[in-house]
Amino acid sequence: MGASDIVSGTLELLVLQVLADRPLHGYAIGQEIKRQSADVLRIGENVLYPALHRLEDRGDLSAKWGRTPRGREAKIYTLRAQGRRRLERDRERWLSRSDAATQILRGAS
Repeated sequence: MGASDIVSGTLELLVLQVLADRPLHGYAIGQEIKRQSADVLRIGENVLYPALHRLEDRGDLSAKWGRTPRGREAKIYTLRAQGRRRLERDRERWLSRSDAATQILRGAS
């Protein structure tokens, strides 16, 4: 499933969730989403980096230049307190709506 298949706003929520554990550079964020989704979600750079910039501009993430574990220079993204609050709020909203949609799709009454 490509990034265009992800419901609007979900990518930002996934990014916040991945960064809740530790700071990462952009490529590692995409790889972590892919890994945690069992290779179902693959996020292209053309979608991931604009989302990271939006989250940074909104104040949910901070970024600074640093070194990757392989010694490459990259922008490292860190979840800020505001982003953590947004994650908690939006995660609960998403899970509630997702559960409701799943009930409908499974034909539950």
